[in-house]
Amino acid sequence: MSHDPASENPTDSVDQTDSVDKADAPGSQARRRMPLLLLVGAAILVFDLVTKIIAVANIEPGVPVWLVGDIVSLRLVRNPGAAFSMATGMTWLLTLVAVAVVIAVVRIGRTLHSWWWAFGLGLVLGGALGNLIDRFFRSPGFLQGHVVDFVSIGWWPVFNVADSAIVCGAILLVALTLFGIEPSDTRKGEK
Repeated sequence: MSHDPASENPTDSVDQTDSVDKADAPGSQARRRMPLLLLVGAAILVFDLVTKIIAVANIEPGVPVWLVGDIVSLRLVRNPGAAFSMATGMTWLLTLVAVAVVIAVVRIGRTLHSWWWAFGLGLVLGGALGNLIDRFFRSPGFLQGHVVDFVSIGWWPVFNVADSAIVCGAILLVALTLFGIEPSDTRKGEK
């Protein structure tokens, strides 16, 4: 009688196949992208909070600190509105929009396969959280806090690290879309 080692323990071959299938499952790949998104978001958030604390402690409102000629300066501004000081009377609405953005980014992040999309969304997440913390905890009060801006370059409106991260993340996401790179890490039209 011949002896077939595979017939002794049929679960060995099934277990190996199952582990390969599980490793290739979209959810498994997506979980590998979520840590990158969260790591980038956390790094931006910490950098934003630290720079705002330093700016508030060291820059007097109305007294710019010139860094490069009369082009680049640090000047402390409390912004009740959105970018370019738009919607200054709607701080509570901007806060709710920021909360919605954070929720959307986390939900999308759970399905990501693309490292680039995870990086771009991480920038947006960290920036949105940085400004959201100001909206929650800075004066004049809950949901109406003014965002701390402190970087001034030429004629451009004063901004902060969170604003920069949001803009850079948005540009990256638009570029990925234009180049046809999907969040699933495939090119448009591929499967």
